[in-house]
Amino acid sequence: MSLDDAFHVFDTTLRDGAQREGISYSVRDKLAVARLLDEIGVGFIEGGWPGAMPKDTEFFARARTELDLVHAELVAFGSTRRAGTRAAEDPQVLALRDADTAVVCLVAKSDPRHVERALRTSAAENLAMVADTVGFLVGEGRRVFLDCEHFFDGYAADRDYGVRVLEAGLGAGADVGVLCDTNGGMLPMGLGRVVAEVLQRTGFRLGIHCQDDTGCAVANTLAAVEAGVTHVQGTANGYGERAGNADTFAIIGGLVTKLAMPVVPAACLPELVRVSHAIAELANIAPDSHQPYVGSSAFAHKAGLHASAIKVSPELYNHLDPAVVGNDMRILVTEMAGRASVELKGRELGIDVSHRPDVVGGVVDRVKQLEAEGWSFEAADASFELLLRGALGESVAAFALESYRVLVEHRGDGSVLSEATVKLTVDGERIIATGEGNGPVNALDQALRAALGRRRPGLADLELADYKVRILEGGQGTGAVTRVLIDTTDGSRTWTTVGVHENVVEASWTALVDALTYGLRPPSVGAAAG
Repeated sequence: MSLDDAFHVFDTTLRDGAQREGISYSVRDKLAVARLLDEIGVGFIEGGWPGAMPKDTEFFARARTELDLVHAELVAFGSTRRAGTRAAEDPQVLALRDADTAVVCLVAKSDPRHVERALRTSAAENLAMVADTVGFLVGEGRRVFLDCEHFFDGYAADRDYGVRVLEAGLGAGADVGVLCDTNGGMLPMGLGRVVAEVLQRTGFRLGIHCQDDTGCAVANTLAAVEAGVTHVQGTANGYGERAGNADTFAIIGGLVTKLAMPVVPAACLPELVRVSHAIAELANIAPDSHQPYVGSSAFAHKAGLHASAIKVSPELYNHLDPAVVGNDMRILVTEMAGRASVELKGRELGIDVSHRPDVVGGVVDRVKQLEAEGWSFEAADASFELLLRGALGESVAAFALESYRVLVEHRGDGSVLSEATVKLTVDGERIIATGEGNGPVNALDQALRAALGRRRPGLADLELADYKVRILEGGQGTGAVTRVLIDTTDGSRTWTTVGVHENVVEASWTALVDALTYGLRPPSVGAAAG
C-alpha cells in the first residue's frame, strides 16, 4: 500500500446519492459532478452500475474520453454473480469488467437472513458467489472493494456469517471490506464496538458506509475511523435514499480539521463550499443553509452576546476559521443584536461605525423597533446596509416618491393585467410613468424602469431573481401583516431586500425600491450581495 493509498475517501454521490427522492442526473450532469468531486480531492468516485442501468453504462463509456481526473479514480459498482452460475459467464459481472475502470466496488449480502429471503440461496452459495466474483475481477486486473451490505444488522443476528463473507472476499483478493450500515440504525457507541471487534478478529483492511436514518451517519463514520477503518464512504451533501448518507463534506471536515488527518490535498479543502453548492445546483436541490462546514449559516451569528465575543476574537464562537473550508463568517442583525453586532455587520459591509456610538445605538434601537413590527434583516443585508448608510447621513435614495397607483384588470377572456403609475422626482425633475405587468409588483417594476431608465442606465442590468411572501403572525387571513423578500441580481452578484406592511403591494414596493436603490449604488467594499 503506497502512502497515498493509506486512507481512502470514497464518494458515492453518483450511485448511492442518486437514490435520493427527487434527484435524476443526466449523463452530462454525472460527468459534471465527477469533475467537481475530483476538485475536493476525494480518492475514489463511484460512478454507477454499468450493465444494470443504460445511463450508467453510457456514463462509463463517455468517461473514458471526457473525464480527466486529477485526484480520483473512477469506480464501477455492481453485485456478485447470480447463484448457480459462473462469474466469467454472468452478464452483470462482465459489464463491470467492460466498464474499464481500474477499481470495482462489489456489493455482497452479509446478513444470512437477506441471503435466504432476498437472494433465495444458501449461505454457502453466497460465499461462493463472493469468492468467485472477486477472484474473476482481480484476475481481469481490477482492484476490488467489497461492500458488505447489512453488515451490522447481520452481525447482531449472527456474529460469524458477516466475517465469513469478509474472509471469502478478501481471501479471493479484495483490497477492502466495507462494513455497511445499510438500514442506518446504528449509533456511534455500538458501531465503533463492532468495528473494533471485527478488526481484531480478522486483521483485514476495513471500510465504513453509513446511512443517516438515526441522524448519526457522520458520527458513525468518525467512530469507525477511531476504531480503525481506513476507508470511508459518503455522498455530497449527504444525498441518498430515505434520510440520506454520511455527508462527504462533513466527513472531510471532521477528519482534516478535528483529527488532523490529511485525507485530501490541502489545496482542495477551501473548495468544499463551492463544490457543495455547485453539486446542489446540478441536483436541482436548494443548498442546506445549516449544513455543517459548508452551509451559508454554518458560521452565522445572531445573538448579541456572541457578537460581543467575536468582536474581541472570532475563534471564541467559531469552531474553526471558516476560510479553511471556503466559507465566511456572517453577523446577523436582528432584534437580538447589540452594538457589537451592528459594528461587526458594518465592518462586513465595508462601513466603519466603530467611531460613531450614536449611530450604532440609533441603529440598534431602530432594528429592534422594526423587527417588533415584523421586519427581518437577517436575510436582507442590502436593506440593512441602506438603513445603516441613511443613519450615517448618506443620501441613499435614487428618487423621491410623490405617489404610486396600481390597477388590476380581469378581462372577459380570463386574462389578468396589472397597470402601475408612478409619480417621482428624479434629479429635481418631476416624472410620471406607467408600466404593465402580469402582476402588481411586475407592473411597478416596469413603471419604475420607465421613469428612471434614461437617468439611471445601470437599471437595465438589474433583474428580479426571486420574490417571497410570508404572512406574519398577529393577523388573520387577508388582513394579516405581510413580509416580502426580493432577490435581485446584476449578473455577477445577488442581494436581498425586505418590506413589511398590512398591504402586500406596499410591502412589495418597499422591498422593490430598496432592491433598485441598492443595485444602482457602487458596490461596497463589504459583501451585502449574497
